Amino acid sequence: MQVPKFVIMLGNRRNLIFRVSIVFNIAVLLYAAMHYSGNSAPGVEWVPITVDGSERSAELRYLKEEARNESEPRTYLPESSARNLIDSSARNLVESSVRNLEESTSQKSIPSTMPTVNKTASSTVSVADVEKKISAVPVPADADLTNEALDIADEDALSEATLGRLRSLLACTEKDFTYQTVQRGEFWVLKNFVRADHGTILCHEAITYTTHAGFEFLDNVLPLVERWLAPVSLAIHAPGADFAPTVNSIRYLRDCLGNELVRQYVTFHLFFSNKHIPTNIADPDTYLSTPFNCTLDPPYVVNASTTYMKQKNLLYPVNVARNIARDAALTHFILPSDIELYPSPNLIPRFLNMIARNAKPLNTSTKPRVFPISIFEVDAKVQVPVTKTELQQMLRNNTAIPFHKFVCPNCHNIPQGAQWMAAQETSQMDVFHVGKRHGKFVHWEPIFIGTHQDPYYDERLSWEGKKDKMTQGYILCVKDYDFMILNNAFLIHKPGIKRYVRNAKRDAIAGRQTSYVKNVIMPELKKLFGTRSGCAL
Repeated sequence: MQVPKFVIMLGNRRNLIFRVSIVFNIAVLLYAAMHYSGNSAPGVEWVPITVDGSERSAELRYLKEEARNESEPRTYLPESSARNLIDSSARNLVESSVRNLEESTSQKSIPSTMPTVNKTASSTVSVADVEKKISAVPVPADADLTNEALDIADEDALSEATLGRLRSLLACTEKDFTYQTVQRGEFWVLKNFVRADHGTILCHEAITYTTHAGFEFLDNVLPLVERWLAPVSLAIHAPGADFAPTVNSIRYLRDCLGNELVRQYVTFHLFFSNKHIPTNIADPDTYLSTPFNCTLDPPYVVNASTTYMKQKNLLYPVNVARNIARDAALTHFILPSDIELYPSPNLIPRFLNMIARNAKPLNTSTKPRVFPISIFEVDAKVQVPVTKTELQQMLRNNTAIPFHKFVCPNCHNIPQGAQWMAAQETSQMDVFHVGKRHGKFVHWEPIFIGTHQDPYYDERLSWEGKKDKMTQGYILCVKDYDFMILNNAFLIHKPGIKRYVRNAKRDAIAGRQTSYVKNVIMPELKKLFGTRSGCAL
C-alpha cells in the first residue's frame, strides 16, 4: 500500500523537530559546561601568594579596579569538576547528533587545512585528544604552589613537576585550532590557513612566537624557528597578486629546506584588504598534497619593489598583522615580535621554569607585568650569538650593538641596559630588573613576553608611519605595568647594522601618522584609560 505524501511529510517534520530539540538540549548542556569551566576570565592579572597560602596562585586573580564592574561575583569551578559536567554518554550524544545534523543538511564541516594524503596529528586533533592530554598533567596540591625551591635538574627542559605547577599557576584554557575565514575591519583573514604539524599544544606548556611579514621576508622563517623550536604564529599580508607567491613560498618552506622544522612548528595566516582580494584563493588541501618543485628558486627571493603591495603603493598594516598572529596563538604566554628578530636558544624552558619556581619578584608584585627582552644588532659578516657570553664578547669588539643605536636609540633604550650587558650569564633565567616606561624611557618600545590579557596594537597605524607600538606602550604605562627584564634572554636582528637613511616619502607618511595619533588616538586613550604622571607617547 502506498503511504500518503502528507504522512511522509508529517514524519519528516517530526524527525526535524526531534533533531532540533536534541541540538537545543546539547547547546544548553555545552553552554552550562563552558560557563562553569571558564577559568580564564577577562581582566585577569597576577598577584603574590600570601604567607599562609591563601591565594591559589601567584598569577591569577580578578581585577578590583577595572573588571569588577559587575554587581554579582562569579564562581568558577576547578577544571576537573567542569569536565565532569559532561560525562561520556553526553559526549557521545553530541558527536552523534552533530553527525546526524550534518547528514540531514547541506552544510559541511570546514575541511582540514592538511592534505588528506599526509594527515598529521595537528589536522585531526579532537576534544578527546585535548582532554586526554590535560588529564595526564600532574596537578600539585595548593601548598606546593608556595614553594619557591622547585627542584629543577635541567633548566633547558620541562619536567612533569614543572608542567603540573604551570598548569595550576596559569589556570589557562585551550583554544581552537581550526581553519576559519573571518573579517577584521576592512581585512579578510584566512586564520590557520596552513597549520603546523605539532599536534595538541596545551596552553601552559610552551610560548608562541607571534610575528608577521610580507612573503618577501620569509627567508627569515627557518633561522627563527631553528632557535625557537616551539609554536610560531605567522600572519602574512597577501593582497592581490601577492597571494600566489605567498602560497608558493609556504610550500617551499615546508617541502624544500631539508628538515621538518617549519612543518612542525609554523602556522600561517593570510590576510588582505577587501579592496585587494586575490583573484584565485588556493585551497590548502589541494596545493599541500602536491610537493613543490624544489629545483626552482625560493619564491620569496624577489626585488621588494616588484610586489603587488609596492606596485599599488599600499601601506603595510603592521598592527593588523600583529594582532592576527597574536589572536591565533594557542598558548597562555606569547612573544609578539618581528620576523627578523631571532631569539636566544632555550628561552622557552628557562622562562617557564622561572615562572614555575614563582620566586621574587613574581610572588611579591601585585601589578600587571610583561617580560621585556634585550635586543641587539650584529655585523653582517658574523654569526648570530648563541649565548649571552658570546654576545658580550661581540659587544666588546663592536661586532654587536644595541638595537637601533643609529636609527632610534630612545625607542629601545632599556632600563639598566648597561648593567645588563655587563652582568655575567647565569645558569638559570631570572628577573634582572623591574623597570617602568617613564622618565628617560618614556618613548621605549619594548618587545616582551606577555599574555592575551595585554593591550592590543592600534590597527589604524601603519609600518610606514613609524612608532606603531607607541600607543600600546602608553596604555601599559597608564595601567602601571611592571616591566620585568629577563637576565639572560635576548633577540638578535638579522645580521647587518642598520643606519638611518632619509626617506622623504616615508617621512611625509610619518608626519601625517604622528598628527593623527596626537589629534585623534591620544584623546581616545585618555578617555578610555585615563592618565598617569610620567606617561606619554
